[in-house]
Amino acid sequence: MLNEFRKFAARGNVVDMAVGIVLGGAFGTIAKSLVNDVLMPPIGMLLGNVNFENLFVVLQSPPGAPGAFATLADAQAAGAVTINYGVFVNSIVSFLIVAVAMFILVRAINQMHRQEAPVTTTKSCPRCAMTIPLAASRCPHCTSELQAAQ
Repeated sequence: MLNEFRKFAARGNVVDMAVGIVLGGAFGTIAKSLVNDVLMPPIGMLLGNVNFENLFVVLQSPPGAPGAFATLADAQAAGAVTINYGVFVNSIVSFLIVAVAMFILVRAINQMHRQEAPVTTTKSCPRCAMTIPLAASRCPHCTSELQAAQ
């Protein structure tokens, strides 16, 4: 069983997939930081100094808690039940960044793999099946006359 597992794990596809998952997780961390630390602060500033992390709706306040909470952390510390739509907006923006980056990466890889169709310069003789130049009117191997439309 151990030998079978070693063969399975050493296969190229499994190793490639593992590397892709690790790199994807690291890229997700970078994208989250880009959203939270670079993109959302200026957007929040343009919208009147709104911190998207602190956009939430209180569904139920705990007994004895103040009526409104200044931050999501305050609401959660008090035990309030909240809908955190600001965190959700950050997640959507983060997902879009990752999706666009992956699209660009896959598109670049696909363009690298595309190859121009090779130009055909030879044909096969219908009598002897030898390879001959396209412009040949007679086969140099079997001397049979060739049709012009081959």
